[in-house]
Amino acid sequence: MAATGSEKQGATAYYVSTPIYYVNDAPHLGHAYTTVAGDVLTRWHRQRGEKVWYLTGTDEHGQKIMRTAEANDVTPQAWCDKLVEEAWKPLWEHLNIANDDFIRTTEKRHTDRVQDFVQDLYDKGEIYKGGYEGPYCVGCEEYKLPGDLIDGEGEFAGQKLCPIHKKPVELLKEENYFFKLSEYGPKLLEFYAANPDFIQPESARNEVVNFVEQGLQDLSISRSTFDWGVPVPWDPKHVIYVWVDALLNYATAVGYGANQEKFDGTFPANVHLIGKDILRFHSVIWPAMLMAQGLPLPGKVVANGWLMVGGEKMSKSNLTGIKPQDLTSHFGVDAYRWYFLRAISYGSDGSFSWEDFSARYTSELANDYGNLASRVAAMVGKYFGGSLPEATAAGDAERAVQEGLAKAVATADAKIGEELDFQGGILAIFDFVKQVNGYITEQEPWKVAKDTTPEGQARLATILYTAAESLRGVAVLLNAVMPETSQKLWESLGAEESLGALADQKVQDAGAWGTLPAGATVTKGAVLFPRLEEKPA
Repeated sequence: MAATGSEKQGATAYYVSTPIYYVNDAPHLGHAYTTVAGDVLTRWHRQRGEKVWYLTGTDEHGQKIMRTAEANDVTPQAWCDKLVEEAWKPLWEHLNIANDDFIRTTEKRHTDRVQDFVQDLYDKGEIYKGGYEGPYCVGCEEYKLPGDLIDGEGEFAGQKLCPIHKKPVELLKEENYFFKLSEYGPKLLEFYAANPDFIQPESARNEVVNFVEQGLQDLSISRSTFDWGVPVPWDPKHVIYVWVDALLNYATAVGYGANQEKFDGTFPANVHLIGKDILRFHSVIWPAMLMAQGLPLPGKVVANGWLMVGGEKMSKSNLTGIKPQDLTSHFGVDAYRWYFLRAISYGSDGSFSWEDFSARYTSELANDYGNLASRVAAMVGKYFGGSLPEATAAGDAERAVQEGLAKAVATADAKIGEELDFQGGILAIFDFVKQVNGYITEQEPWKVAKDTTPEGQARLATILYTAAESLRGVAVLLNAVMPETSQKLWESLGAEESLGALADQKVQDAGAWGTLPAGATVTKGAVLFPRLEEKPA
């Protein structure tokens, strides 16, 4: 039985990957959704003090890329270079994605190792030559089973369509090399049973188990009707099937066949984040390939749902694609990063609307969170000259806030760091924000300030210290989700000078009460979440 990534057999890095994305067009919200999720997950683990490796990149071979390049009258390589440098990498930088590597499947560090991997399988007798005829979806770069297809309507009446792309499949017949995937069905089922958390969510796991139980066919791992791909080393008239090529990025990017020390310290991934439309590739083909090579299997394959706009899956092909920049220019990058993970349960399909984003931004970010930060800083400035006072009169109300922060830390750490329940973790943090707002409303520091006795001033000082210390914890907890805003709040609280860099604060220690020292200089900075302008036309 192959080991799972959760055991990590000596590997030290918490390794997370996104899919590598096709570069037949610019990225849309769906691509950004998965990439932001991976960024939040890895930032969270970095802030636990763990060594992290976050990988993303682009899938640049295959018939779809070749046809797109031809349609634009450029070479496939020129098309890929342009899209990567002008669209993909700039967007990840814009969204503050802190990836450790960006792999391109046209890079020599990848293509050489892909050839080595496939040659090794061939030498072991895992690959043989044969022929194949069947329906093929160029959009998926995948042969389809007849039962997977849907009947066309309208202009496609009488034709069989890919259920994902809603376009006619092509009937292909060609000579191929095949990987003996059919032999791995029992081994995969045994592995799924022994590792019930390997595929998430449960609906995805059930789908894969049912699929494998029906029996697997051997996998065509080469194409011979076009040449945009990695050549099969023993038969260069063939190129390696794009999905075999693509899946291997998770190994080649961390040193497979080139840097054994790095490979041993990183591979396999703890978490592969994917879209559910590529679930079978990652939970059936990829683990079977690893089993065939005697390599350890990843810890989890987590399939997110589809983003829906107007009831349609977000994609380039059905024209519902929206550029992330359309939203960040209006709401800001941090609010963008927060919204999709807060509004949609990760793993489920979710609908996006401008109106919902606007409502949540105003209610939760501007009113609940941003206004709390502004009020606290303003009152410390007004009543104590901007110097954080000492809490000397704490009582039951303050203990409830302390307990609320400790609960938020424990819940958010479990939800985000372990369960990949981003929504649940964010809600726990914002429940605490609401608790602090309620505390201030009940304690009425503006009224307490009128009591100029030592007891009254001690009470006022305790209320404002409690609120500021609460915000210190919130800044740490939200740093992975909204790093720019958290940094502004951190500096506003005087924490940068008194406690050091925000990135160095351990998320699991964020609930340690009394961390922010009395005497810290609190300043009222710019509004964290400005009032939204009118929706652009």
